[in-house]
Amino acid sequence: MVVTSDAPFATRLRSLRAHGSTPGRKYHHEVVGGNFRLDALQAAILRAKLPHLASFSAARARNAAQYRTLLEGVPIELPPAEEPGERCIYNQFVIRAEKRDVLQDYLKQHGVGTEVYYPVPLHLQPCFADLGYGPGAFPEAEAAARTCLALPIYPELKPAQLEFVANQIRAFYGT
Repeated sequence: MVVTSDAPFATRLRSLRAHGSTPGRKYHHEVVGGNFRLDALQAAILRAKLPHLASFSAARARNAAQYRTLLEGVPIELPPAEEPGERCIYNQFVIRAEKRDVLQDYLKQHGVGTEVYYPVPLHLQPCFADLGYGPGAFPEAEAAARTCLALPIYPELKPAQLEFVANQIRAFYGT
């Protein structure tokens, strides 16, 4: 914990604890920071949930498998499937979709929460401007920033909820 009466210093510390992002500008980083936001209450909850980690991971994997089945034939790119001997915990289930922002708005209007993580690639963040990279330097990163959309994947999702999400995506694409 840091206590200060210096407002500019407090603003800088808040930015540093959130990966260097500026308050009110989520995922836009002015400086390089870190993830320093775990408090005692969060730690207590984590300790209570830790024994359930395997079942939570298994539920996320089941949800991912159901998404793969339900979204078959939809013109989106799904995350790579697990190879034999591999195990993914599916912290996120990120699809790649053209017209991603329009799809996200459509899903929001139909009650489906989604998230766009890292809408600005690292090489275009102000905190890395001194590296000298500009638009076009990393076209794959820029394409991912334009097209990636995380769907709900949390362990408590019911099959009907997954079907609802998939049906909304299918309706958007007319499939």
